[in-house]
Amino acid sequence: MLYSLDHVRIYCEDLDAQIDRLVGALGFTVHGTAGGDTYSVDLRAGGIHLVLTKPVAEDDPGTAYVRAHGFGVADIALANPDVVAAYTEAVRHGARSITPPREHDGVVTAVIGGFGDVVHTLVQRPPGSLLPGFTPVAGATPGPDAGLHTLDHLAVCLEPGQLDPTVEFYERALAFDMVFTEKIEVGRQAMNSKVVQSADRTVTLTLIEPDVSRDPGQIDEFIKNHGGAGVQHIAFGTDDIVTSVSRLAARGVEFLRTPAAYYDLLVDRLTPQHHGVDELRGQNILVDEDHDGQLYQIFARSVHPRGTLFFEAIERMGARTFGSGNIKALYEAVERERMK
Repeated sequence: MLYSLDHVRIYCEDLDAQIDRLVGALGFTVHGTAGGDTYSVDLRAGGIHLVLTKPVAEDDPGTAYVRAHGFGVADIALANPDVVAAYTEAVRHGARSITPPREHDGVVTAVIGGFGDVVHTLVQRPPGSLLPGFTPVAGATPGPDAGLHTLDHLAVCLEPGQLDPTVEFYERALAFDMVFTEKIEVGRQAMNSKVVQSADRTVTLTLIEPDVSRDPGQIDEFIKNHGGAGVQHIAFGTDDIVTSVSRLAARGVEFLRTPAAYYDLLVDRLTPQHHGVDELRGQNILVDEDHDGQLYQIFARSVHPRGTLFFEAIERMGARTFGSGNIKALYEAVERERMK
């Protein structure tokens, strides 16, 4: 089965605050709205498609989600040209059925379970159409361009012992491929990570579990504060990370700081090709490389009351991996922030 990313749905209590942040700071545009038992907005920036939803009804699944986790990613929706066949195949291979296929306004959807309380809505719709129940917003003013144009990947924190079963689920039920694996050790802490991608490489999930034989760290803390497995961060792609981070910072987005020694030692590890070391140091941006090229990345500070969901900005110059050489520095940066 061939899947691509349709949209990511985020449940939230304070919808206006999330719209202000995504439109005013990150440069998204409101394309549609929906009302009823929930109130939702359809947001776009380049090829990024987010749906923000404020549940209203007490018996709505979103209400239970927000109570359990606060605002966060609840649905990673996958586009497929034949949802009935895709749903049937996924369930046959062990996916948990939540909502069987149904058609509304020419759009076919079905819902299966993913990890934790996160689901996957399978979506089949004509090009350019909105999701069922949405009304287009004519003449919406786009937010100030921050240069973010793709959803590079989503990082998922899993409970101990769930990494391999989750990878097997995506391979078996959704025909994803496991494309990358690593173990990260920092001091007395460690975590294991595997990356799964859809067959066309447009959907990427970085799956992470803590190593319980070592001291607890940020993954353990996410699971505790979030209330189980969930999406820790969303990585947005840009073609010029220095410009994007500069614009985002000017609009109030705060980023994690990188130890000064990282840049002092950088020239011994690699030579940045697209940005100078001083530019990277000035914006706290990290750089790494693999056999295919380089990548530049930075984490934003979480604005979640529980310190859970946040976003990453990433620029790829050919690199296909996820910054293995930076993971220790990134982990230490997040740990330093956590210890504050």
